[in-house]
Amino acid sequence: MEYLDFEMPIKELEDQLQKCQIIGEESEVDVTATCKKIEKKLATARKDIYKNLTPWQRVQLSRHPNRPYTLDYIKAICGDTFMELHGDRNVKDDKAMIGGLGKIGDQSFMFIGQQKGFNTKTRQFRNFGMANPEGYRKALRLMKMAEKFGIPVVTLLDTPGAYPGLEAEERGQGEAIARNIFEMTRLKTPIITIVIGEGASGGALGIGVGDRVYMMENTWYTVISPESCSSILWRSWEFKEQAAEALKLTGTDMKKLKLIDGIIKEPVGGAHADRAGAFKAVKEQIIASYAELKDLIDEELVAKRMNKYANMGVYKE
Repeated sequence: MEYLDFEMPIKELEDQLQKCQIIGEESEVDVTATCKKIEKKLATARKDIYKNLTPWQRVQLSRHPNRPYTLDYIKAICGDTFMELHGDRNVKDDKAMIGGLGKIGDQSFMFIGQQKGFNTKTRQFRNFGMANPEGYRKALRLMKMAEKFGIPVVTLLDTPGAYPGLEAEERGQGEAIARNIFEMTRLKTPIITIVIGEGASGGALGIGVGDRVYMMENTWYTVISPESCSSILWRSWEFKEQAAEALKLTGTDMKKLKLIDGIIKEPVGGAHADRAGAFKAVKEQIIASYAELKDLIDEELVAKRMNKYANMGVYKE
């Protein structure tokens, strides 16, 4: 397990607990009472640290190297029923954007999401979760397929942004994202969107238009990363913490601004500390959201979705 700076008190207590347990195993000394005291301190430390996280600390947690990614969620939720589908039928198969059919119980879903890598080799293979235009066109192809067969769509957002390279621009990155947003607003099948990590800019919004949009507790969703915002406003990355605060990028901020429908609570310590708990929370939210949407007729579903997005940003003085 890797630890972030603000998690170091937890690491120290976990190390103490491990040493205490080793002493108990290797000697005849009864260390039960000591271990229980350390466990109590550890539980208190976890609770205190994670209940008072700053926006920047939540950004750090969303990028935690041990945090589960899109395929981890899909495989945990769908098991062996998941069948990945490939290619945009135009350029190639974008490995940063994955999608396919999977089942929760007896109900089929079309899962689509950005996939990051967990080491140097897989990060390069997945292009660090930054999709090219063909990735967004693949996602749209799968959404249209889902619409044709009446299958609900689940999108999982986790990207530092769409790939900004020259070749991506040449193949129409902006058009691909804009086309997805346009088509998703009028897709005649339920769309459930969940931010499971980073939700940066149009890269996330390209698969982020949904009837129900949720953020996991330790994620962020905004137009620009705190580092990039800091470099533009202050010409330095040193002010990223102030930028994170000003951007109002946490789930609490987004819910207050009525830009998302809810926050999915993570286990204490974050999704990386208890993967099974995180998978269960996401699965339950998908099931609950689909139950709310499944009986709506197509016209009503599209009308509600369009009204939802048309009302964003509206205010009265």
